[in-house]
Amino acid sequence: MTALAGALYVLSPGPAFLALFSLSAAHGRPAGARFVGGHLVGDLFWTALAFAAIIGVNQLGPLLFDLLGIGCGLYLVCLGFKALTAKGGAVAPIGARRPLTTGVLFGLTNPKAYPVSVAMFTALTASYASNLSWESAPLLLAAAFAGFIAADILLVWMAGLAPVRRFFLTHGLIVTRLVGLMFIAFGAKSLYDASRGLTSRG
Repeated sequence: MTALAGALYVLSPGPAFLALFSLSAAHGRPAGARFVGGHLVGDLFWTALAFAAIIGVNQLGPLLFDLLGIGCGLYLVCLGFKALTAKGGAVAPIGARRPLTTGVLFGLTNPKAYPVSVAMFTALTASYASNLSWESAPLLLAAAFAGFIAADILLVWMAGLAPVRRFFLTHGLIVTRLVGLMFIAFGAKSLYDASRGLTSRG
């Protein structure tokens, strides 16, 4: 169930999902594979925090997550603005220059990662919660990692299919700008939630 939760977590559409497809359309599966390889770092980080919360040993206060939310929001808004203002008829996918580094940053600064991972893993492992302990965390993380890898392989394969690449290449600039709008929306929501959290404790 943990591996399934990990796979569904990766397969859930979001900013990184669209960024992968745009990047693979322009530069092929190798670039997409480097992007998701970098994103895997963030997936593992947030999943480890999610397991800590589920098991009940997470001592991190809300202030840390509010501050992180502000950083995440600003990063996504910056990326979104760059994508939204892309010019010319060619595809200008986010991460084209450094897909691995961009993937790492995406994974670590995704404002949806923590709440989504907690919700996903809690929903699919709730019936086993009484048997979970900190000693079981490494095994849980390994199972989630297996789900991540399986889902990443599937996504990279899909992103490299000829019809999918043709679509993103044909409508590359429009897709890039739509992705930019999504990034700005996600970033603004993250900034709003974090600011509201800080204000409520001020």
